[in-house]
Amino acid sequence: MMNTENINQLYLKDTTFANLMQKRIFNVLLIASRYDAFMLEEDGRVDEQIFFEYVSLNLSSPPRVIQVNDFDAAFYELSSKRYDLVITMPGMEKSDAFEKCKEIKTLYPDIPIVVLTPFSREVSQRISNEDLSGIDYVFSWLGNADLLLAIIKLIEDKMNAQEDINQVGVQMILLVEDSIRFYSSILPHLYKFVLNQSKIFSTEALNEHEQMLRMRGRPKIKLARTYEEAIEIYNRYSNNVLGIISDVSFKREGVKDPQAGIRFCSYIRERDEFLPLIIESSEPENQKLALKLNACFLDKNSKKLPVDLGSTILRNFGFGDFEFINPQTGEVLYTVRNLKDLQNTIMSVPDESLYYHGSRNHISRWLYSRAMFPIAELLRRKQFTDISESQAMRQLIFDAIVQYRKMKNRGVVAIFKRDRFDKYSNFARIGQGSLGGKGRGLAFIDSLIKRHPILENYNGVSVTVPKTVVLCTDIFDEFMQSNNLYHVALSDIPDEQILQYFLRARLPDYLIDDFLTFFDVVKRPIAIRSSSLLEDSHYQPFAGIYSTYMIPYLEDKYEMLRMLSDAIKGVYASVFYADSKAYMTATSNVIDQEKMAIILQEVVGTQYDDRFYPSFSGVGRSLNYYPINDEKPEEGVVDLAVGLGKYIVDGGRSLRFSPKHPRNILQTSTLDLALSDTQTRFYALDLKNMQENFSVDDSFNLLKLHIREAEKDNSLRLMVSTFDPYDQIIRDGYYEGGRKVVTFANILQHDAFPLADLLSMMLEFGSTEMGRHVEIEFAGTLPNEENKRGMLYWLQIRPIVDTEEMRDDEVTDVPDEESLLKSNSALGHGIMDDLYHVVYVKTKNFRASNNMLIAREIEKINRKFTDRGENYILIGPGRWGSSDTALGIPVKWPHISSARLIVESALSNYRIEPSQGTHFFQNLTSFGVGYFTVNSFMNDGFYDENFLDRCEAIEETEFLRVVRFDRPVIVKINGKKNIGIVMKPVIGETK
Repeated sequence: MMNTENINQLYLKDTTFANLMQKRIFNVLLIASRYDAFMLEEDGRVDEQIFFEYVSLNLSSPPRVIQVNDFDAAFYELSSKRYDLVITMPGMEKSDAFEKCKEIKTLYPDIPIVVLTPFSREVSQRISNEDLSGIDYVFSWLGNADLLLAIIKLIEDKMNAQEDINQVGVQMILLVEDSIRFYSSILPHLYKFVLNQSKIFSTEALNEHEQMLRMRGRPKIKLARTYEEAIEIYNRYSNNVLGIISDVSFKREGVKDPQAGIRFCSYIRERDEFLPLIIESSEPENQKLALKLNACFLDKNSKKLPVDLGSTILRNFGFGDFEFINPQTGEVLYTVRNLKDLQNTIMSVPDESLYYHGSRNHISRWLYSRAMFPIAELLRRKQFTDISESQAMRQLIFDAIVQYRKMKNRGVVAIFKRDRFDKYSNFARIGQGSLGGKGRGLAFIDSLIKRHPILENYNGVSVTVPKTVVLCTDIFDEFMQSNNLYHVALSDIPDEQILQYFLRARLPDYLIDDFLTFFDVVKRPIAIRSSSLLEDSHYQPFAGIYSTYMIPYLEDKYEMLRMLSDAIKGVYASVFYADSKAYMTATSNVIDQEKMAIILQEVVGTQYDDRFYPSFSGVGRSLNYYPINDEKPEEGVVDLAVGLGKYIVDGGRSLRFSPKHPRNILQTSTLDLALSDTQTRFYALDLKNMQENFSVDDSFNLLKLHIREAEKDNSLRLMVSTFDPYDQIIRDGYYEGGRKVVTFANILQHDAFPLADLLSMMLEFGSTEMGRHVEIEFAGTLPNEENKRGMLYWLQIRPIVDTEEMRDDEVTDVPDEESLLKSNSALGHGIMDDLYHVVYVKTKNFRASNNMLIAREIEKINRKFTDRGENYILIGPGRWGSSDTALGIPVKWPHISSARLIVESALSNYRIEPSQGTHFFQNLTSFGVGYFTVNSFMNDGFYDENFLDRCEAIEETEFLRVVRFDRPVIVKINGKKNIGIVMKPVIGETK
């Protein structure tokens, strides 16, 4: 029996349907007299008839038909334009049509030529005497437009057979028939049948685009008109034959052989015991010979031959529903309509039935006919030779379907269908509009993982996207319009009032059943995240501007439905909050251009009593603005923390490391740093908080807990070290007693989980495929009862926007007396020469306890700059944007949106590590805002605050001063060397 590794290698290669049917017929030249063409058209244009045939069968690219009345015009057309097929209708009178066709073939050997004649005995007689060396096929016109479609498809199949059948595994149906009258009648029925079947199985595709492409996987039809041609086609494609339909009497060795079909089918039976054969003959005595060959027999004289042929193919060639039967009685035990049905049924099928079908390749043939090549190929290769293998075969089929469905779901934005969405579904959309920025990012991640299979199994750990359903932007439009909300949303009323209006509005009713299906499949808490059109777009990321809510998983589905609906409305409302409007103004966007998609996503993590959180979350960037020691900027940087990622977003103390240097961590390099500068708190989702009314604050049901609480949950084991107060040492690993320090030592130093390698690959693949540096968000669960190896979930990707052309100006050695600021940890690149204002926090009598008040003053001052359309340099102590006021001033991005250079300065009594991972960090880099860290007390950089104190202030508050200069303050940043400088203005008075 094959082991799992072999199975994966065998069939987890997806079929690229877009690569099938590469050679197509686009232009057809019809050479016919006006009368013959009229007979063909029946007063409508041939183009239209073909077009409607294509449309009815869901086919793309119908060919154009150009009609000419004689061969002179035909030669002119062929010389002036490219044609893929020539159809000629020679008149009844003695004509030189066949000679002319030979001329065309000599000049254009690659263009197939088809003769189309009215059907009559005289015509047949005449054709049998003609030289057909310039003709590919002769057909009889029986008044049915389907024949044109069949001719085009037969020739396309011939053009593509070699590539599609041998390279991909597309199946072939072989028709062996030499009667022009008969194959002209039967081919249109055969194509109509196969195309309609492929239309049915294509609905298993996950979206409309995939559906169209999937139809290219339909079986090819090949026509053989002699014994030798039939043998040659069979031998060439014997591994991919779905079934054979053969006449009995046709030419063998140049002479009509009344038993050629029986000889041919005998040849096949010696090589394949179970290949479906249909023998058709106008002589009933051939039925006995057919039965001896275990073939079906059809009477050519039957009035309902096309119907009989269709039902025989349906029963024997693997089309239609699959019926598991009792081989003794013929009783149908199970009827399987699609792959999901097969997955649900296979474990219940009795051994005898499974052996009967499996040993005869019935199951693989059914899968082949539905274009599921990788899984069909696997089952056909596994020879099922003994009933004792039934259980192993059953498991193989089940595992193969699971792997196949996972593979097909990966990288595809499926249309959400309640009967299809299950635990193997990954990513679906409800609605027809845009997925929004984050939604597109997630879809991109999903397809990226598919292109890099190493991420799906690296040392036993998989990288994946959590189960996701996106409500597209058209649902936002429908919600806003049907509830008449724009006049409220665009007004200046407070955020709380806007939210109340939105909560009272109704979402479309048709979403209810979709949501209930999503709950049943996910069975976990759900994050409701914004995905606006402008969010995470390449040049103006709106990171962290809109709300994200989380709701618990509840047994009471209708209570869960209420919470989900309120959360969606809350995210919609956040588009129109005051901060969002200020941000729109700062980015020169118009608020009513913003449209919101919503991401519904399973929350990564584990439940611990009444709280839920992941083992760890983090943010990674492929460009490291603060490289230390051997690190290089392009090796990237990661911030990692226990619990929900909001902790990092809010600027909490996370663990910072370069994924290429996971053992080189500044924060754990000394005992003091490890105890003072590692994570002490974490966020978890409160599963008990069923607040009746949602709040503007999207974190109302999140718990900010001390890390000791996680220790009680027994969730810290691989992520902490233990401080031994007696020996004054930190030991890697979890030991009873002693303070637990979040160092991730077992993961980063001792490879208990391959996190650093995976993050390194994610950053590398992400930045390569996006063509620019990226920021990613991730979360993970370490090995536990549910998942023995753990999982890494990739939550988001967005570009870090860099100026396209990096200036190569060096930051020269400017003496301190000419400098206002110098930094050796400078973020950004280039020269700013249009800044006249400096806003700075007065450090005299500075107290961290005033940081909230300072933030409010800055917000007011920033609003004035925004109103005037001016920018400034902002200088202050500690971490900008930290939600922990002990670490810095807790501003949000809209409060400092007009600053072009932001400086973190340290004081002798207030030294904080440089900030990493605050949410507006992304916005700073996106808008080309410079960022300096200055710690002049440690000889790291320089800041001449005394110079500013001597300048006259145009505005001064309790904590801030605003200085304006006549001449610009020049800022130079060399991003490659991470150094930056702010020059004092050229001599001139201050205002």
